[in-house]
Amino acid sequence: MKTMKKKFPYGGQAVIEGVMIRGPKIRAVAVRKPDQSIIIDTALVTSIGDRLPFLKWPLIRGMVVLIESMVLGIKALTYSANQAFDEDEENLSTLELVVTLALGIGLSIVLLVIIPTTLTHWAAAAVKDPFLNNLIEGILRLGIFLAYIVLISRMKDIKRVFQYHGAEHKTIHAYEAGQPLAVEQVQRYSVLHPRCGTSFLLIVMTIKIFVYALLGHQEDVVWRNVSRILLLPVIAGISYEILKMSARHFQNRFWRVAITPGLWLQKLTTREPDNQQVEVAIAAFNAVLEKDKKDEKGEK
Repeated sequence: MKTMKKKFPYGGQAVIEGVMIRGPKIRAVAVRKPDQSIIIDTALVTSIGDRLPFLKWPLIRGMVVLIESMVLGIKALTYSANQAFDEDEENLSTLELVVTLALGIGLSIVLLVIIPTTLTHWAAAAVKDPFLNNLIEGILRLGIFLAYIVLISRMKDIKRVFQYHGAEHKTIHAYEAGQPLAVEQVQRYSVLHPRCGTSFLLIVMTIKIFVYALLGHQEDVVWRNVSRILLLPVIAGISYEILKMSARHFQNRFWRVAITPGLWLQKLTTREPDNQQVEVAIAAFNAVLEKDKKDEKGEK
């Protein structure tokens, strides 16, 4: 009996006026230029895990995937930003975007680690139960995160990025359902997807409550902040495994219920795309699929 080949779990991200799709061997970035044409860039995808197999072990691979995805995302964002601008505008360098993203990561640590941790330490010092203390901290962290997303979602440029995010999800849904990648078919699908990075963030914030509770009650606010930053790789590893498991068993009733909050959260980071935006997402996906098909046939 012939075994059906398992489909690769394609993923990607929205970029400036476009979409990046990642396949098993290449990634493709499709961008809508100011003249309304679509330009596509493809590049090989490599992983340090191919050279060091232990980095693909469960709990370790999550942090590796996160770092590699960030690097891939920075390159895709740089390319899309330079293509989406008019030709007479100054192009962004990779260094400029790296600095911008580094500042963004620093701001995230301040907003989602230092502020909720410090406020909880001061305001809930009387709460000695580690789990309850971290539950309060987790709720505060989630509140800050939601407020931040709602705030930036009102920006015009961010709204368009969220629309491309929705186009990416719709295209992946259509492919996974075995439907032709045509605009009218893709538009029928949901902008929410169980493997989305937004769901991953919610899993991270939930796992933090349980992991940090294991540290017990910490009197020193500095060490409390430092310990939380140091444990981020561990939390990322656990969260990644949960995300993979939930996506793999999406049809199971338990997992469908478990991931529902993550899908609700995606309603803040995705928007219904227009047909032109879906067309861009399809172009990126087709570029990856074309390369995959050539590799299967042994073509160059």
